[in-house]
Amino acid sequence: MRAALAVTEDLHARQQDQARLAAERAVREAERATQKARQDGAKAAKGRTATAAADQKPREPRASTTDAEARVMKMADGGFRPAYNVQFAADTESGAIAGVSVDSIGSDMGKMAPMSAALAEQYDERPGQHLADGGFAKLDDIETLARHGVEAFLPAPKPRDANRDRHAPCHGDTPAVAAWRQRMGRDDAKEIYKERAATVECANAQARNRGMTKFVVRGLEKAKAIALWFALAHNMMCGWRLIEA
Repeated sequence: MRAALAVTEDLHARQQDQARLAAERAVREAERATQKARQDGAKAAKGRTATAAADQKPREPRASTTDAEARVMKMADGGFRPAYNVQFAADTESGAIAGVSVDSIGSDMGKMAPMSAALAEQYDERPGQHLADGGFAKLDDIETLARHGVEAFLPAPKPRDANRDRHAPCHGDTPAVAAWRQRMGRDDAKEIYKERAATVECANAQARNRGMTKFVVRGLEKAKAIALWFALAHNMMCGWRLIEA
């Protein structure tokens, strides 16, 4: 209970920081909208809306009393439960799992570059291409991978303006991010991206079929040990399949 209370205090402090940053961002957006409205001779309605949105009260932070290291996350069935986020990186040729990451952050955003760095540390080289779903689309990660000679393959987000081509570079894009947007609009990139679902989604499904649906241990390190066991079992099956082929 004491550990859970300490976690809620930490989460509350983070919420306050995020709320402060959101309020500051809303004020800047309101100022820009007001300035633009004055230039156009129109009312700054968008600015007032942005400021009001920043005043919304955040949800009360929650922590698990049975595993303080876990975090309450939204699950596939729409419910909220204490959980860990398990990430697999799989080789598209063999189907084997090459990297395992476990943390208590529900979002996938920002996890592509750390996984690439972990693969480089373990194998002394990085895969030339990194495939991920749209939830990993952090521009800083795409830029980081490009600096290391890695091409990122993940869907470009749908623009707010329905008339804008999602694969066209945006104002302020770095050369690496602009190249990623344009790359994902090509037919060859779309064919390469199909390998993601056929590889890592298959590994995820097989892990669930083998019983990885609920952790029966507590703590981040033990949860990672379980994920590694499942990865090892998966790779043994891949090895036997390749030997028999």
